[in-house]
Amino acid sequence: MTWTPDSWQTKPVVQQPTYPDRAALDAAVGTLKGLPPLVTSWEVNRLKSEFAAASRGERFVLQGGDCAESFADCRSDLITNRLKVLLQMSLVLTHGLKKRVTRVGRFAGQYAKPRSTDTETKNGVTLPSYRGDLVNAPEFTAEARIPDPQRLLEAHSRSAMTINFVRGLIDGGFADLHHPEYWDLDWVQHAPLAAQYQATVDAIGDSLRFMETLAGQSLADLQRVDFYTSHEALLLWAEQAQTRQVPRQPGWFNLSTHFPWIGLRTAALDGAHVEYCRGIANPVGVKVGPTMGADWVLALCEAINPQREEGKMVLIHRMGVGKIAAHLPAVIEAVNKSGHPVLWLADPMHGNTQTAGNGLKTRAFDDVAGELQQSFRIHRECGSRLGGVHLELTGEDVTECTGGARKLTETDLERAYKSSVDPRLNYEQALELALKIVDSAAH
Repeated sequence: MTWTPDSWQTKPVVQQPTYPDRAALDAAVGTLKGLPPLVTSWEVNRLKSEFAAASRGERFVLQGGDCAESFADCRSDLITNRLKVLLQMSLVLTHGLKKRVTRVGRFAGQYAKPRSTDTETKNGVTLPSYRGDLVNAPEFTAEARIPDPQRLLEAHSRSAMTINFVRGLIDGGFADLHHPEYWDLDWVQHAPLAAQYQATVDAIGDSLRFMETLAGQSLADLQRVDFYTSHEALLLWAEQAQTRQVPRQPGWFNLSTHFPWIGLRTAALDGAHVEYCRGIANPVGVKVGPTMGADWVLALCEAINPQREEGKMVLIHRMGVGKIAAHLPAVIEAVNKSGHPVLWLADPMHGNTQTAGNGLKTRAFDDVAGELQQSFRIHRECGSRLGGVHLELTGEDVTECTGGARKLTETDLERAYKSSVDPRLNYEQALELALKIVDSAAH
């Protein structure tokens, strides 16, 4: 294969910042290239095998986390709460779906975000857009918006700290199914769904005690879980620097994450992002929107997974509640007919963003749940299988999406709107959605 980690530089590239000092960029990329990897090749291969199992209906994938991480949020309490939410959701899914759940965090590297325009104008002043902490700072000043290559190194450091802390929690027994009380979030003790969740916990606890009584010993594999990381492969200088070959493994691995994905804005067949992702051994996700026809999607499958390897190609559809019925069936049917093995995930967040009357970006919980319900139904009708979900969520008591069990309104948004980019489900809404996923899969 005529591919190298830097062959993307020969292709048209979009969504990349303009660094004013190329020598400083080269120096930062060179330093990053020599730093230890964040993940291992055997973890990447294990995730690929779990994705293959999910595509066959043997597992379910829960991918979730922040829309965009910030350096300031690399804090033990915030990381712990993100992990708690995903563990609690996966507990509900495992119990309801009767399947093992593969947990993939949208963190430890989600520091870059695509922008609709290269610049932003306020009060007659035009500056470069904020592209995430990997690139520049959110403050609207000329100095803050200058792309800084040193942020590549800072992002690697923050990602390493996040992964190390998550691994330490899991290895220390934080994810032990015998002790789900470790996962409680104080602010939701009196939430409307608390009783329903507690009933699920009690049922699982009874089942565990029964099985261990029969076995005569503790079930050790329930004391810890595997956990994987993901981020959008957006800033290609950063991805290239952490792409390497490893002993006794064929091919090239992106060792900054287990699971990179390509967004709608960077999915051009002749573009740099597809060129980069076609050469790595990691499983690769591609966001599929309502503007992408079946031919485009099939060409992406062929470019990224020409060997038709199971678990390699992940299609993440994000149509919008009002568009999914008109656009998704034709894509599914074309992929089915082609024989390409893919894992289908539903992203019900990005197609349902709207602007509230107060100017804040938001998403309605009913729209998110509605798109998920339609996703399960459409896949069943097309003879396909929805293997997981891709969600933007947080463990914090934020008010960024309307609706849910507490029936948050647009007025509530101003109480605790913290996201600098996209609105996220809070814990209650995320747990409620997990319950709805179980119901939708069953019907």
